[in-house]
Amino acid sequence: MKAFLIDRYGKKETGRIGDAPQPSLRDDDVLIRVHAASVNALDTKIRTGEFKLILPYRLPLILGNDMAGTVVSVGAAVQDFKPGDEVYARPDDDRIGTFAEFIAVNAASVALKPSNLTMVEAASLPLVALTAWQALVETAQLKPGQKVFIQAGSGGVGTVAIQLAKHLGAFVATSTSTANVGWVKELGADVVIDYRRQDVVTELRDYDVVLNSLGKDELNRSLQILKPGGHLISISGPPTPAFAAARGLAWPLKQVLRLLSRSVRRKAKQKGVTYTFLFMCADGRQLSEITSLVESGAIRPVIERVFPLQETRSALAHVESGRAKGKVVLELL
Repeated sequence: MKAFLIDRYGKKETGRIGDAPQPSLRDDDVLIRVHAASVNALDTKIRTGEFKLILPYRLPLILGNDMAGTVVSVGAAVQDFKPGDEVYARPDDDRIGTFAEFIAVNAASVALKPSNLTMVEAASLPLVALTAWQALVETAQLKPGQKVFIQAGSGGVGTVAIQLAKHLGAFVATSTSTANVGWVKELGADVVIDYRRQDVVTELRDYDVVLNSLGKDELNRSLQILKPGGHLISISGPPTPAFAAARGLAWPLKQVLRLLSRSVRRKAKQKGVTYTFLFMCADGRQLSEITSLVESGAIRPVIERVFPLQETRSALAHVESGRAKGKVVLELL
């Protein structure tokens, strides 16, 4: 099968289109013919080696962390899916590889595609929608009337998180550039901070939850807008000892993560707030919940550009630039 692979880690590693063996099928797997796959910031970070200690992949590696497609065959133990089903998924993080014509995914990580979306639209959702769900529903347990600040509202996670937070009944603030202020308001944001002209710290006060997706400076600033008892959830790090324990990481790596997160954990404790690092995981049950929200109109995908598989390097470069408005998707069929 055709696939986009990397042979080594590094900032200068661009990857290549090449031939790869079609994946073998385990008893609890679904073999999927990939119609479309989205490009995420996670893909660019994996390519540079940023996660190689946490996710020790074998090279050459097929990139890609979510997709939509058609079931080709199912393993002997699979009962919920059959050949011909239109599905979407975020594969388990130790079995990525959606930038390819086929992928085998554990059936527990798969859900039926929303009936009102095309394959390209559906492919844009699994990773970012699951991230938003696990941050706001599972971790924050966001309640109606609470105030949440979602950084980078025009990004992949931000566009979905705004819509999900509004569905949950929250008061939503977000940040974006001048050109996107009106656009993110249309997604449901109650307050939009133009980071080129406004300061988040002076504009926002007493928030219950912050979803951080930016760097260290913004992480520290986020602490200042939370009220005592609030919750700072970061999907961009630094990872915590709790995360290291949950992943079963080796003791030396646990100590490294302890040091990396010590400052923000200390500041959060002084402020009386909770700090959580979230590394989203595959979950077909949660994705089915998201399917229902999409079909009801509560969440809609936001796609900026679609590239063919042959232009994967250009798609990755566009996402890495940080200028993407919504999601970037690869179309294979």
